[in-house]
Amino acid sequence: MPEEEKGRTRRKEDLPEPEETPERKEKAEPASPPGPTTTAAKGKASGAASEGGAAPSEPTQKEKEETEELPAPRRPELDPESRRLLAVRGNANRRRPRFVRQQSHRYLRIARRGSWRAPKGVQSKQRRHYGYRPTVVSVGFRGPRKVRGRTPVGFVPVLVHTTRDLDGVEPAREIAVIAGGVGTRQRLILEQAARQRGIRVANPVLREEREE
Repeated sequence: MPEEEKGRTRRKEDLPEPEETPERKEKAEPASPPGPTTTAAKGKASGAASEGGAAPSEPTQKEKEETEELPAPRRPELDPESRRLLAVRGNANRRRPRFVRQQSHRYLRIARRGSWRAPKGVQSKQRRHYGYRPTVVSVGFRGPRKVRGRTPVGFVPVLVHTTRDLDGVEPAREIAVIAGGVGTRQRLILEQAARQRGIRVANPVLREEREE
């Protein structure tokens, strides 16, 4: 067998072991447990890193005021006259009859909508206020003008589209009503802004839990 083939067939064990270099010695040595000197050095390094890097700063007074939520009043501030008129309106609402449209008992499409149209027929018994026909809408069934359009509690509703509209709302006597064309994402932003200003929202997405 030639010498080249003999060299190829030599086993791994017969090869001479490589000399240990200082780099291999360092890798082979086990890491020593951290002593007092190493922990102190680590503390210094972490302190230097925190000084050099951006440390988490405490929130400023302005940021705290922006994130802080003010309690919204449950009832408005009313003068005695407004309270009396709200009571009068409540009594009028209880006495007010249900206005039924003419021939709503015959056509389901009219009864289902629940809308009101005044009867205009020449021989209409409802228009002529016959007693066996439903009551017709008239001016005597309205509430007091001063409290007209208010909520049952007495808040004045204010239509809101953006956060700029909340700047003119008075939390003590007005309530915000989010417009129907506003999307869910913008509604949540408006509700958060209203809570920060202490304004009550009449139609919120997130309902508050009632206090027991």
